Amino acid sequence: MAMPKLDGKVLITGASGFIGSRLRDELLATGSDVVAIRRPGSPPSKVGRSVEADYALVADLERIMSAERPDYVLHVAGVTKGTSYESFRLGNVMPTRNLLTALRREHPDTKRFVLVSSLTSYGPSATSAPHREDDPPRPIEHYGESKLEAERVIEEESGGVPWTIVRPSGVYGPGDVDYFNLFKSAQTGWNVFFGNRDRCMSLIYVDDCVRGTLMAAQDERSAGKGYFLTTDEQVTWEQFQSEVVRLVDRRVRTLDLPELLVTMAALGGELASRIDKKPRLLNLQKAKMGAQQAWTCVGDAARADFGFSAEVDLAEGIRRTHEWYLANDWY
Repeated sequence: MAMPKLDGKVLITGASGFIGSRLRDELLATGSDVVAIRRPGSPPSKVGRSVEADYALVADLERIMSAERPDYVLHVAGVTKGTSYESFRLGNVMPTRNLLTALRREHPDTKRFVLVSSLTSYGPSATSAPHREDDPPRPIEHYGESKLEAERVIEEESGGVPWTIVRPSGVYGPGDVDYFNLFKSAQTGWNVFFGNRDRCMSLIYVDDCVRGTLMAAQDERSAGKGYFLTTDEQVTWEQFQSEVVRLVDRRVRTLDLPELLVTMAALGGELASRIDKKPRLLNLQKAKMGAQQAWTCVGDAARADFGFSAEVDLAEGIRRTHEWYLANDWY
């Protein structure tokens, strides 16, 4: 299916990130007028136009909304690592509130404000009962909690600004740095499980995530609602990593690390962060997420309301991702 086009001007945040950069590139490719917000001190984008703003300063954002008058605002920016809940609030909640405030004051007749949230805002699921939109959200760690708080800001403070929330499941694909570690490990001859071999997850290839976000942004039925974006597949980490190993085509040694060892390593990362105030990839919050049996959801609501179905299955998505890493010399 062709990538949807958003007619008019699109203001996007997080355009330097994994999902945001893919969104920006697709918008530009389909002819949208795209303006990215970049943080103070960040260099101008080499692709498309950008403006500088401090998310903590509502006046900065008001100036941009007044001058640009975007037809759509796609809020993708956020933080996935932090040393405290307050650091997550500053990265995920405060920018959401201030963007919405500026839009409400200076350009309330925009067509749509889209918040890219996360499955983590609902917390883990039961293996046999993937999340649906009418389930009660129960996040269990700081990132998910901050994403849910940002969603509440949208729902409660929109002041008439039309909005939509999308909650992607695990997003992988070209340019991703997190899942890349599994590809890199296989390239070096190791297939490592962190106590999660049989645990289940929902995934979505990045281009499907982008297409679903754009479809949600422009459909009248999606206004004032939130949606999971995911494939119909639910896979275990063993299934995912087996496909990676098959594509990498190297002889590997499989290592199953006990969960206790993972927890100890996470505790070490936590203590190091307390000393130098720098977030670590592995900490107790991440370990808590990894200890859950399932992070799954279904995309029935998105399919019913605006016709979205993911097109790229796991085998094809991993093949495209691996080929991109090779072509761009990531290995």
